[in-house]
Amino acid sequence: MKPADPSSGRAPIVSLRQITKRYPGIVANSGIDLDLHPGEVHALLGENGAGKSTLISILSGMVQPDEGVMQIQGAVRRLTSPRDALNAGIGTVYQHPTMVPSLTVLENLMLGGAWFRALQKQATLERFDELCGILGVTIDARARLGELSLGQQQMVEIIKALWSDRRVLILDESTAMLTPQGVDDLLNTMDRLRRAGTAILFTTHKLSEAAHFGDRVTVLRGGRRVGGLDNAELDAMSPDEAVDTFVGMMFGTRDDEGRGTAEAAQPRARRGLGREVLAVSGLGLGDANSTGRPADIGFTVAAGEVLGIAGIEGNGQKELAEILAGQRPLEAGTIRLEGRDVSALGVRARARAGLRYVTDDRLGEGTIGTFDVSCNLLLKRVGDRPFWRHGIRRGEEIVAHARRRIAEYGVYTPSHATPIAHLSGGNIQKVLLARELEGEPKLIIFNKPTHGLDRQNIMSAHQAIRELASRGVGVIVISTDLDELMELSDRIAVMFRGRISGVLKNEGQIRLRIGEFMTGAGAGAGNDPDRGSNSEENAA
Repeated sequence: MKPADPSSGRAPIVSLRQITKRYPGIVANSGIDLDLHPGEVHALLGENGAGKSTLISILSGMVQPDEGVMQIQGAVRRLTSPRDALNAGIGTVYQHPTMVPSLTVLENLMLGGAWFRALQKQATLERFDELCGILGVTIDARARLGELSLGQQQMVEIIKALWSDRRVLILDESTAMLTPQGVDDLLNTMDRLRRAGTAILFTTHKLSEAAHFGDRVTVLRGGRRVGGLDNAELDAMSPDEAVDTFVGMMFGTRDDEGRGTAEAAQPRARRGLGREVLAVSGLGLGDANSTGRPADIGFTVAAGEVLGIAGIEGNGQKELAEILAGQRPLEAGTIRLEGRDVSALGVRARARAGLRYVTDDRLGEGTIGTFDVSCNLLLKRVGDRPFWRHGIRRGEEIVAHARRRIAEYGVYTPSHATPIAHLSGGNIQKVLLARELEGEPKLIIFNKPTHGLDRQNIMSAHQAIRELASRGVGVIVISTDLDELMELSDRIAVMFRGRISGVLKNEGQIRLRIGEFMTGAGAGAGNDPDRGSNSEENAA
């Protein structure tokens, strides 16, 4: 139970009235009203493309509305730039990182200062320590940002957003990449801020988080506000009842009793597995250590098998995916695809051989945001026929290919010529799938395939994975969402400090055993027990 709403009876800090924003072919926001009160967590819900990102961009000064009025502390304001928003007391922490990983925490916090002023290192350090105390976190200001956990990086982003006593904090999908412990830490931080009188706008696709975190909830669908719940209404509901209500608002479907309904994702039917499609042995980047560099990893994947890889964020999962995809050169071990040693091949050669990778970093790594959809669909085939001939780009072939893939995968975009950064996260993910699943893949690696997606797109992604396995494609799914792995996987391997600490068949009551392996409490670390040195466990 959340404490009583501290904003009760207090005027909103920010009021939006009839906010409308149009793009060619799309009305992103249509007549939206929204109030942000001091000392309140206001959860903003909606499926991909519902208009949440546009509304956040308007509040943060990135985009100006075509119609409507914004009031900040009772005065009409028009925010024409992010600097305007910051000066008005609005700080934003975006879904995708905005800081420089190669710089220290302190250096990142000093970025953006006036060029004609000397760097104020001591003053910056003192303010950083002050905000760490307010938020209840401990972070080394001299550590390189890229060496911190995602949860710590998130806290640094929050500190920067609050740097000049901001009264409004926008958190855009801030839990999407966090571990359960990281989510708990963020909840504690939000609670401290709301008690201090900060107004927090919190977007999430995890409806249970909205029920748990939110004092007030607003739901968008198709660019419009379609409903919401205030503090009293939320307190009168159980978490399950609240989530059911959110679903009904988001998808516009209700059963005979008025409750929201949505098609539940169904576990895929188990089937006999085929030949060995991937064999990994002794794989690594040197010795494993506390930073989670993969070491001495071995496992196999059969045709038609879904192998889940679990683990707390930062234990080597992403590095393992990048080694398998060819993005990182391995320092030890071998990778065999259908018996062929592909260890020395690069990304493009492995893709041609049938080994594909769908990254978790859709904008930073998987696509080029300023390039249009048609170009992003062919990023790994530049120069290939029939799209290029004798080094000359054939525009008509590229456009025809893009239109086919857009239609086949249901990509919601105004045009094939739209810059991909203008699409929602779910539609960017569809473009990645359309690109990586083309041809005849033999094995596909999905790194956090559903992070930041709405429920409908999550179900679509899960269905795509099931269909791949049913066609005999080997699949690796890396995820910090244990429910997702248990729904999709035939076996689940767990990584701890760069090693596979256990592999379990997905049957019986294995959740506790997985948790033990995730924290290093499992009995003995080892590689693929089914086909390696140890025997596979069935925790039941």
